[in-house]
Formats: sequence, C-alpha cells, structure tokens
Amino acid sequence: MTLLQANNVHKRFHGAVALDGVHFELKAGEVHALLGANGAGKSTLIKIISGYHAPDSGEILINGTGIRTNDPAASHAAGIATIHQEHNLVPHMSVIDNVMLGRWPGRYGVVSDEACRKKVEEAVSRVVPGLDLDLLGHQLTPAEGQLIEIARALSEDARVLIMDEPTTSLSPREVDRLFQVMRELKNQGIGIIFVSHWLEEIFEICDRVTVFRDGRYVGTEQIKEINENILVRMMVNTDVPEVPPVKRMPGKEILTVNNLSKQGVLQNVSFSLREGEILTLAGLVGAGRTELVRCIFGIDPYDSGEVMINRKRIKRNSPAAAVKAGVGFVPEDRKGQGLVGLLTVRENFTLSLLDLVAPAGMIHKNHEIDISNEQSAALKVKAASIESNIMTLSGGNQQKVIIGRWLARKPSILILDEPTKGVDVGAKAEIHRLIGELAESGVAVLLVTSEMPEVLLLSDRVLVMREGKLTGHLKRSELSPERIIKYATTEEVTI
Repeated sequence: MTLLQANNVHKRFHGAVALDGVHFELKAGEVHALLGANGAGKSTLIKIISGYHAPDSGEILINGTGIRTNDPAASHAAGIATIHQEHNLVPHMSVIDNVMLGRWPGRYGVVSDEACRKKVEEAVSRVVPGLDLDLLGHQLTPAEGQLIEIARALSEDARVLIMDEPTTSLSPREVDRLFQVMRELKNQGIGIIFVSHWLEEIFEICDRVTVFRDGRYVGTEQIKEINENILVRMMVNTDVPEVPPVKRMPGKEILTVNNLSKQGVLQNVSFSLREGEILTLAGLVGAGRTELVRCIFGIDPYDSGEVMINRKRIKRNSPAAAVKAGVGFVPEDRKGQGLVGLLTVRENFTLSLLDLVAPAGMIHKNHEIDISNEQSAALKVKAASIESNIMTLSGGNQQKVIIGRWLARKPSILILDEPTKGVDVGAKAEIHRLIGELAESGVAVLLVTSEMPEVLLLSDRVLVMREGKLTGHLKRSELSPERIIKYATTEEVTI
C-alpha cells in the first residue's frame, strides 16, 4: 500500500531551481532511501513533505489524499514525523515530558502524571525498552535522544518517519541498534524515508532507493537489484565534460599538514600542497572539509598534529600567525563570516589590511582608496562606487571583494571554501579564471568545492574526505565523477 506520494514537485528559491518536477513514493512497511550528492534537492523535498516549504507546483498525498503544504501542523496531523541527525530534545526536561511535549493528558488544566507515564512507557518500550523515563534530555546519548524522538513520533501515531542522516553522530554499535528499531517499525507497517550519504548503510537497511541529481528525479530501484557502481552512476552528472589538459607545473612544497586530529571532527589528516598547485578537497556535506581548512587557518582549535608552512610550524588557533605566514582565507559563509554588511566596498576591501592602512592606529583613507580601486579594476568588480554599501553588490561581486582583500596581501597560499557558492554563471566563470591565474602565478590554492564540474575543471589533485578522514587521493589524470563519488560515499580508502 502506498503511504506517501510526491507528484511532479517544482520549487525555486530566488530564481534558482531546487526541484524540477520530482517524484517520490513511499510504501507502508518499507525503508526507502532518498539519495543524491550535494544540491540534489533531498533537503528541499523533505521540508516540503514536512510542511516547512510550499512547492511552486505539484502535490503531496498521504494515503491518496492531498495535504495542505507550507503547514507543519497539517503534515504532523497527517502522520508525518522527521527525525534529524541531531536530536531536538529539551535538555532539562525528562524523557516523559519530552515525549509528551505540548500534549500532556489531564483534565481541567491539571496534568495526569500517571497517564503521561503510561503513554510514554508504551511508546518507549517499542524502541528502547528499560530506559529510565526520569532521565533529562541532556543526560541521554545521541542514539538514545534519536530513539526518544522516534518514540515521540510513535506516541503521536506517525505512519511516515523521515530520518535525515540519523547515523552521523552514532557509533557502529548505536547504528546497529537504530537499524534494529527501523526493521521492527517496518514490520509494523510504518514507512521510513531514509537519507544517508553512506552507500553501505543504504544497502544494509533499505528496500528501495530513489536518486535525485541537480534537483531532478533520476530513478527508483529495488536495492536487491542494483550495486554500488550503479548507484554512483545514477548520482553523477553524465553531462560533465572530460577533464581538460592543464599546463601548470607546481613548484616546491609550501604547506604541510601532519596528522591533524580533532575529536569527532578530524582523524589524522595529512597532506601537502605545492606552489602553483590547485589542490581540491572534495566530499559531501559533513565530511569535514570546512572544519579542516578552518583548523589550518587557525580559526578553530585542533587536538593534535601540526600545520607547517615552508617547513616552519605555525602556531595553532591563531589566524594572525597564518596571515603572517602568507595564508589568505575566503570562508564559505560569505555574508556571515566574510563581510561586514554595514561597511562600504572600500572598507570591506581592506578589512584584512588594517596593519597596512592603519599602521599607527589611524586609518589612511587615501591608502584604502588606492587599494580598493586597484583591486576593483583587477577583478572587474561592478559597483556604483567603492563608497557604496557592500550589500548593494551582487553575490559574485561581493565574493570578488573578499578575494581581492586577500590578493592585496599577495598571499603565498590561498584557501577558498566554496568560492562560487551563490554566484551567477558569469561571476562563476570569472572566479574560475582568477583561480587559474593565481595558480599560474605561483600561488598555492587549497580549494573546497561541492560542485563536480568545478572539481574537474580546476584541480591539479583531489583529496576526497568522508567523516573527517581522507579516503581518496586522485591525480588529475585519474579524475572522474564516479571515482570521486565512490570515495565520498563508501568506506574504500586509497591513502
């Protein structure tokens, strides 16, 4: 029996296509994987099913009846519950109160503790029997927290469970327990939508898999009829062009990372970067790429290991030390971490140059103007004036300002975290050209990108990450979408 259907669902955000006529079907008593690389549209569909977004067109049906979209209460009433990768329990409430949150039984405004405990015991016994119901939310392990969220959904008679990367923070033993619970729920006729980046989990727990790519529906397959290679090919854009030849000749080793580790985030990461080389960190969301480059630049602390530039160890947790050593950093969150929205284009250009434009504590505005005009011309920044507010610029031009800020320091190493995220096609091409020119001039570029064409177009080498460790090392001659996706989604390790 079909529990849920998403039919011909379209969704745009600010003109960008997130979903382009996708389909999805969930049957009672099955675990159905929703799979796709970064930007495939999985999260958007989940939010539409959960009532947090309205589709531009299309419909969501439960047991053949359409439900009201853009209304979480309507989805909830229809029996849909979402279990996120990090549980959302109230830390200082008991298990009983967390399960019954907002639904405490009683009469005349007086809560019946006995009725609460009885209802919670019934729900919790289905997923984690024997758990102390008086424990507080913050006393539970991540696995217990997720199981309590499942118990809450069961207490509300949920028939559709959406599990969005639920195993991310769980140990192998906890994952086994979660999968055991999922099998039991499946046997009770509950339908489960399972989102995971890890292919081995999909083959272990799922009955069917639907693949999205670039916001489009690719296909649905029975798990027992396919293998990992077929899934990888479904996820990869077959229209990605072949890797073009490159004439760059990287120079000496300039950056060395040795056994960098941070509990729960990075595991013994080691690699090197040479002058005039573009080294790309590839992987899926949550692989640890951003965390790694933030540690290298000194924004985030790490537990052990070392970062060396020109064979000299750089002080940890010190961006100032990294800048002094010749490192520039363009963050992923342009508006939150790269720009000051109340300042002008000129002032944003020189944010990382205060030691140069204000050597005695007093800003030399003429020096700021010279630097801003020079970088604006070099990068072709489109702005009414360098005195315009930075937020009046397009996303691509804002990104150029951040890059230009670092180029004015003439860095020997430039870290770029998703440098073309949220920019238009024209700006993206200009940024690609700039990255290539920087490498040709001898700058060592450490690039983080989730866009497969960008990986293939720009990279001299690619390091693939998964769960905080390096799983693949590919030379340019070895690059292919299939290899990158396979290293990002399976346990196979080549380094």
